[in-house]
Amino acid sequence: MAPVNANPNPAGAREHDQVEHPMKTYAIVGLGHRSHMYLGALTGAHASDGRLIALCDINPGRRAYAEGLAKAAGLAPATFADLDDLLAATRPDRLIVTVPDHLHASCIVRAMHAGCDVITEKPLTTDPTGAAAILAARRETGRSLIVGFNYRYSPIRTLFKQVLMSGIIGHVQSATFEWLLDTHHGADYFRRWHRNKANSGGLFVHKATHHFDLLNWWLGTVPRRVTAHGRRVFYRPETGDALGLTDRGPRCTGCPAFARCGFRLDVAGSDHLTHLYAATEHHDGYLRDACVFSPGIDIEDSMNALIEYENGIVANYTLTAYNPCEGYRVVFDGTRGRAELLNIERQAVNPDGSLVRPVPPEQDRITIQPHFARPYVLDIPPTTGLHGGGDAVMLKRLFAAPSNDEYGHLADERAGAWSAMVGMAANASLATKLPVDLASLVPDVPHPDHAPNPFGPAKIWQTFDPANYPFLRGATVL
Repeated sequence: MAPVNANPNPAGAREHDQVEHPMKTYAIVGLGHRSHMYLGALTGAHASDGRLIALCDINPGRRAYAEGLAKAAGLAPATFADLDDLLAATRPDRLIVTVPDHLHASCIVRAMHAGCDVITEKPLTTDPTGAAAILAARRETGRSLIVGFNYRYSPIRTLFKQVLMSGIIGHVQSATFEWLLDTHHGADYFRRWHRNKANSGGLFVHKATHHFDLLNWWLGTVPRRVTAHGRRVFYRPETGDALGLTDRGPRCTGCPAFARCGFRLDVAGSDHLTHLYAATEHHDGYLRDACVFSPGIDIEDSMNALIEYENGIVANYTLTAYNPCEGYRVVFDGTRGRAELLNIERQAVNPDGSLVRPVPPEQDRITIQPHFARPYVLDIPPTTGLHGGGDAVMLKRLFAAPSNDEYGHLADERAGAWSAMVGMAANASLATKLPVDLASLVPDVPHPDHAPNPFGPAKIWQTFDPANYPFLRGATVL
């Protein structure tokens, strides 16, 4: 398939870039909502750090919308309906992959074999076959791959990593991780393409890959075995009936119950969603606002997993997607104390399903209690932007000059595989009702390069001395 407005001399343009424009060239495949974080970076704050040369999506409406935003920023990327045509015509240094999850592996493998490095949205992929193909392509081509785990980059979660690396609570033995999605954010997974496990791997893969990556990164180890339970208890036809929405339609647009439904999505009320989806759905039939109580949904909304790690740590993980508030709680119990991170991202959702305006700031609290000492509540670093400030930090790390990365923020295909494999193992455990070893899914996955850390001082201290831990400066002692 021919490009829609391809560069007439792509090879010459690439040579010219190397001489007069030493910055890397970028292309984006998949131009839905998530792509616009990267598109916005390359047309805005990081326009001087990389040059956007191509855009690709099967939907001509979304291609035109993204192209218009790029042109408004003074750029003229070529647009394509087919990835192979893009790779052959423009040969970008890096391909950014923001297609639906089940298509990640195909795009990543093709890009690597075409000579591109890759930045992919999470999850790395949705199934063992895709993971094995990506790891093989990495070995065969030597190209690099970065997974966009923006949660790692948040200053608050980085501070928590610093706490664990310091050894203040000794060697971690157990972990508890609870994530709450509210009825605004959580419901959205049940109206989009994510609602079908064939597309997303379910929330154990699509959403929880963030959380499993945080656990792996914080703990500096890899998981060994997963035992999982899960079901869909809320986003069901019976719930819609119980809420008095028996006259509901297949989607929010035109639904007779729209005004009475607290789970409605007003696509027409958002210019961005209108341009991305309502104005383009006639091209591919994709409905952004499908009913969350549809009988066609096959993913879970309530999940639990017991994760056993190679170094003996055991983690209990819970995710629910129908809460009145949104946030998470993580607790690590170590041989010398306990550390807890509590986040309240949103306290409530309005009765009509909209968000409270103005948006209240997130609330974060890190509490550390060493043995035989009172609890310390840490002074939290300021953050701005989405995902606890992680987006801006990650984009700077991806596009601008690299830092020393002392905390190991940058996640490659190994970290992506180990995280996604926890979700894959959880899905396999749901199907078999048995524990599942990750090695049985994808054997011989290399371990990530974890940041150097003591995870407990070599010499046992007899008396706790807070002066040894810089992050305790300014802390409140309870």
